[in-house]
Amino acid sequence: MEYYNSNTTIYINGKFEKAVDSKTDLYGQSLHYGYAVFEGIRAYRTHNGTRIFKAREHFERLKRSAELVHIPFTWDIDDLIKQTYKLLELNNVKDAYIRPLIYCPPAMTLVAAQESSIMICAWEWEAYSGNKLLKVGVSSYERPNPKSTPVEAKVSGNYVNSILASTEARSKGYDEALLLDMHGNIAEAPGANIFIEKKGRLYTPPLGNILAGITRATIIKLCGVLEIDLIEKHLTVKDLKHADSAFFCGTATEIIGLASVDEYKFPLTWTESAGSTLQRAYKCLVLEKQDYEVII
Repeated sequence: MEYYNSNTTIYINGKFEKAVDSKTDLYGQSLHYGYAVFEGIRAYRTHNGTRIFKAREHFERLKRSAELVHIPFTWDIDDLIKQTYKLLELNNVKDAYIRPLIYCPPAMTLVAAQESSIMICAWEWEAYSGNKLLKVGVSSYERPNPKSTPVEAKVSGNYVNSILASTEARSKGYDEALLLDMHGNIAEAPGANIFIEKKGRLYTPPLGNILAGITRATIIKLCGVLEIDLIEKHLTVKDLKHADSAFFCGTATEIIGLASVDEYKFPLTWTESAGSTLQRAYKCLVLEKQDYEVII
């Protein structure tokens, strides 16, 4: 996929410049050690114009991620939101995936950075996992122990774990992986949270060993609005393989249903599932077709 071309503009440290003219230092801690934090944000074309969904929540999480790994965050969030809208305008994109990245200067030491830079780019991108139900395989890789790295932070280096899990899954004929935590409980997909349905009730793993997904939090609130019972609890692979339905959710993925996990096929037709109801409600929310935003 082409993420930029000769006309693409990006935002770096308070300035807009052409992506093809931008440079980075080959001695940076971010390149050598994965010492950087990022966000994934979506903008949607709505009847109210282009709107960035939950922009403040995403930039606040970016700040929190930086703080958790001791990377300086020196920017005003209101200004970053303003500049992101300007970036979309300069690139003439209405439906966009937005990627802010905070990265560190040259250093070969293993100590916290004293300075940092910010880059924001955007491109048109369909739902990451597509639109068809996914065949999922339980990965041999585990999510990192929270005592080894802050799992609630979107740290660039942590995503090597995701690349390995996804690559393994696809080599085995699956569309995506599902990772467990160090206790053998279900954690999440490489880039998305998971919900399962059993007898009309939804379940999702609690925070602690997973990324605190903004889409996940939105789904939880939508469940309250739509009066769908939801329980946050530790789940096992056995729980998953006795479920009626399941789905992944995330900013890039949005909401995508699962067809199967390993050899187990979910018996409930997707269109009859709670996940399908939430998928439609979520789309209405981000497109501002219904005023759920007032509630959530």
